[in-house]
Amino acid sequence: MSQEHSFATPGPAGLAALAVACFGFAAVFLGLVKPGGLPLLGAWLIGGCLVQFTVAVMELKDHNILGGNVFLFFSAFFMLGAAISVFSKFLLLAGSGALIAQPAVAAAVKAAAAGLGSAVAAAPAAPAAPAVAQVFMFPKPDAYVEGWMWMAGAGFLTVVTPGYAKGNALIFLLVILIDIALWLIVGIDSGWYGNPAITKPIVGYCLIAGGWIGIYLAGATVCNTVYGKPVFWVPKPLVK
Repeated sequence: MSQEHSFATPGPAGLAALAVACFGFAAVFLGLVKPGGLPLLGAWLIGGCLVQFTVAVMELKDHNILGGNVFLFFSAFFMLGAAISVFSKFLLLAGSGALIAQPAVAAAVKAAAAGLGSAVAAAPAAPAAPAVAQVFMFPKPDAYVEGWMWMAGAGFLTVVTPGYAKGNALIFLLVILIDIALWLIVGIDSGWYGNPAITKPIVGYCLIAGGWIGIYLAGATVCNTVYGKPVFWVPKPLVK
């Protein structure tokens, strides 16, 4: 959908930020990210939030109701909300893991100290593991509520998807892929439908495909604008 901009269009940066999120989430759903990688994912998502919020404000200023609102929603929930979510999951996993390891760690330290005959062995005993567990008990992450949250996001993107038919076929395909991924995530997190062993890889590959389409369109928009001619091929709008 063509718009007149008082500034240069920030759309390419928004698509590139979307690709960052798509690739990061894809790696998670494909099982390539260990819990220790979650804070790093969250950090990159916060960066994407800044980009997409800026894009949203500029697009709304230029009366692009479709792109502006979608980027605004994504900056809040696909980026910032998801970043806070992965940080929270990491902290919960870290807390739960520390409790599980606590008895073994305490026993190992005590045995080492006794074997060395050091002053550590004579130090006052640490609280028993059960007592520590009672004080520092962390629940394990439960994504069930996120199934409800993602349902709102999936529903919103789905109902505005027809608007992208007025754009080129690639942007329409990108949105369709994200639609599929979001509805599968709803099923995974809520447990209402789908087998995660099957649906998680589908989510991952949909996001990877969508991310690459976003990068291609970002490059096409920039290069075609700079050269004033179609350096990158872009299909025509599906609906005129």
